[in-house]
Amino acid sequence: MSGKYLLDTSVIIALFADDAAVKDNLAKADEIFIPCIAVGELYYGAWKSARIRENVARIDEFAADNVVLECNSGTARRYGEIKNALREKGRPIPENDIWIAAIALQHDLTVATRDTHFGEITDLKVAIW
Repeated sequence: MSGKYLLDTSVIIALFADDAAVKDNLAKADEIFIPCIAVGELYYGAWKSARIRENVARIDEFAADNVVLECNSGTARRYGEIKNALREKGRPIPENDIWIAAIALQHDLTVATRDTHFGEITDLKVAIW
């Protein structure tokens, strides 16, 4: 399972839960990247949790220890292309996942996820972890 992966929020949450399959897949990966979108989703979850301080600290540490990829105009262009293609197919997916897919396509990464709807995006490499 070597390769370069962009972790979707679902996989990061599983990692935080100490999921053995995710840890095994991470150990086999060549490179791992985190989309800034997923970091935002994690912070949202932390702020609505009962343990805000602990969860925010965990996300701070996770983000500091990994390469977080940000959005730019190239990402925005891919986002628009993906969203339109999904509209034409009549197969919308969550907005944040379109952004995550755009980052993956921009950097030629495979999205590591537990969400099957990423399969709706043409030319996106997806690994279900």
